[in-house]
Amino acid sequence: MVEQSRSRGRAEAWRPWTAAGRRPALAWPQSLRDFARRAAQRVREWATAEVAPGRLVPWLAIAFGCGTIIYFAVEQEPAPWAAALLLAATVAAAIVCRHRPFALPATVGIAAVAAGFATASIKREIIAHPVLAAPVWNVELAGFVEMREERERSDRIVVRLERIDSARLNERLERVRVSVRKGTAPAVGSFVEFKARLSPPLEPLRPGGYDFARDMYFQRIGASGFVLGRIRTAEAPRAPGLRLRYATVMDGMREAIDKRIRAVLTGDKGAIASALITGKRDAISTPVNEAMYVSGLGHVLSISGYHMAVVAGVMFFAFRALFALMPAFSSRHPIKKWAALAALIAAAFYLLLSGAEVATQRSFIMIGIVLIGVMVDRPTLTFRTLTVAAFGVLLLAPEAIVHPSFQMSFAATLALVAGYQQGLPWMSKGGDTPLAAKIALWGGREIAGLLLVSLLAGTATIPYVAYHFHRISPYGVIANLMAMPVVSAWVMPAGILGLMSMPFGFDGLWWRLMGQGIDWMISVALWVTSFPGALGRMAAFGTGPLLLCTGGLTVLCLFKTPLRFIGAVLIGGAIVLMIRSPQPDVLIAADGSATAIRGEDGRFSMVKSGGDVFALREWLAADADARTPKDTTLGDGIRCDAAGCIGRLRDGSLVAIAKTSEAFEEDCRRAVLVVSARDVPPGCAALVVDRQVWQRSGAMALRRLGERFEITTTRPLGYDRPWRRAVAPESDAPAPPRAMPAQPRDATPREDDLEAGD
Repeated sequence: MVEQSRSRGRAEAWRPWTAAGRRPALAWPQSLRDFARRAAQRVREWATAEVAPGRLVPWLAIAFGCGTIIYFAVEQEPAPWAAALLLAATVAAAIVCRHRPFALPATVGIAAVAAGFATASIKREIIAHPVLAAPVWNVELAGFVEMREERERSDRIVVRLERIDSARLNERLERVRVSVRKGTAPAVGSFVEFKARLSPPLEPLRPGGYDFARDMYFQRIGASGFVLGRIRTAEAPRAPGLRLRYATVMDGMREAIDKRIRAVLTGDKGAIASALITGKRDAISTPVNEAMYVSGLGHVLSISGYHMAVVAGVMFFAFRALFALMPAFSSRHPIKKWAALAALIAAAFYLLLSGAEVATQRSFIMIGIVLIGVMVDRPTLTFRTLTVAAFGVLLLAPEAIVHPSFQMSFAATLALVAGYQQGLPWMSKGGDTPLAAKIALWGGREIAGLLLVSLLAGTATIPYVAYHFHRISPYGVIANLMAMPVVSAWVMPAGILGLMSMPFGFDGLWWRLMGQGIDWMISVALWVTSFPGALGRMAAFGTGPLLLCTGGLTVLCLFKTPLRFIGAVLIGGAIVLMIRSPQPDVLIAADGSATAIRGEDGRFSMVKSGGDVFALREWLAADADARTPKDTTLGDGIRCDAAGCIGRLRDGSLVAIAKTSEAFEEDCRRAVLVVSARDVPPGCAALVVDRQVWQRSGAMALRRLGERFEITTTRPLGYDRPWRRAVAPESDAPAPPRAMPAQPRDATPREDDLEAGD
């Protein structure tokens, strides 16, 4: 009886709802409730640690960048006064909430977003200029040459216009960029006259592609084209401004250094050596340039944080050693701080000499903060240094945030700083042990550090390389491990010594030594490129997975508690979305000159009119297709005759490309999609993309979903930005592609559709 009472008591304790006459929706065992309570408490502790004083500072730069991204994502140009008013309101809200511990960080973050949005809006208002709307031929232009670029097959110049044939143009363009014959580009600062064929800035070649027009707009370039005939140098109507005189001096200096290097080093060795010193990297041959990027060594060609760090480091130790050899000076002055000042001046000169690109600006700001920290005895290699650099770049050039150089540079630096603070210190621990000493003697620590740095920087930039260039470098770590020690210890120091010895005339020795190191780097690049699968191709994906991956990388690097592994989950989700991104079934060029149709084999078949293959090259790369625009298999699956072309989609339905008016009757009756450079007559039963449509929609991507098409355009309805204005309709025809009627129709392909003669 006693045992039975105890059993009943235990049962009632285990099922208290029975004793109380009720049954709750869910009752956990006490152990599970305790576990959940402890887990929640631990998460709160971690979250409290992540928002501790000073921990939110890097997130302000991220919020500022988010505001800039929002500016570029909107379809209508925002009014600068509205952006400024929004910023003022959010700042006022932050001031009101300054004594509230939870509301203050939120309102400050919102204010940072508004600040980024307002900065981009105001920058656009400051640089506002006309953009060419339609191509023009044989227009007479005159102006000052502001920039000159040497390319493999031609040269290119940017001209600030002083005079223009207004009868041929409705826009008073400020700057144009034109191509000239190889070796005929005039010097920067020259006043030139010439005739040219001008075109509007190039729009994205496919939906989601890079917007060249936006890039050119923020460079204050309103048109591009090529020179017709000879460029004439004339007397300037007025004296050039201070900015142009500065550009003339710097270009003359770069040109003198470039010529001196090329006199000693020929071919790609000279081109790469000049790129490392002057930033002029356009003369590198296509095979070597491609091998550098495929092998993962392409970052060496673009002056960035690595080059700036090497220059500043070499100059710092050189000046410190020089000051140490001067007892009268070293006994009275802190030579370490004076060496830091000298290195800062050298880094500033290198910034100006190399052209001050975005990555170089970021690296100079960070190096400057580090060197200033040396002068004031403060450690500065922290996330705050990176935050200041991000603010500095985005305030001066908010448009940089959509450029691959900015994204890759900051992603790599963020990963390196996080690795240094969270992963690399182990390398300095235990340095006094015999084993560690032996490893250090054999260079094990340096090799491990280089390997880890290559892994961190290379892995952090993979999403951005895949998004912008549709490729990854699976053997990048091997190439960097073999080449970067030579570049760091041999190539760059030799280049710096060559630059310093130029005024004395004995720089040739250093250039030749530099060339030997570059030979090794090129050999490594070509060798790694020969590996099977050296070029990892990646099909295009949208901005959503890229933003998700960026958020995951940021959380993984900035968080210090186990909450940072949320970032790994976000990155994993982004990778899944990247791999599973849907691909279009039809691509149509912005001018209707090219069409790509995904056939039954899953690959694109392409047809084009004209000789421009730029769009085809971009489409193939975005589809992870290894073929080239000259590949003879591109036409497989499409049959053409005098009336037009016919291709078959994966579901067997037909796509017609009509060339003549006579082709419309049959194509509209039997195809599901009709593409034409002509105006298709009304009443066509198929979905129509004709001249009226692509003039207003730009490049188009269509995806077959059952019996309909999902349509994406580079210029959606209502889109109107200064670099890509909406096109006014020429008639009352609807702007979007005309949809297929609901009634059934015969779209079954016949055998002769795909067997017509070429």
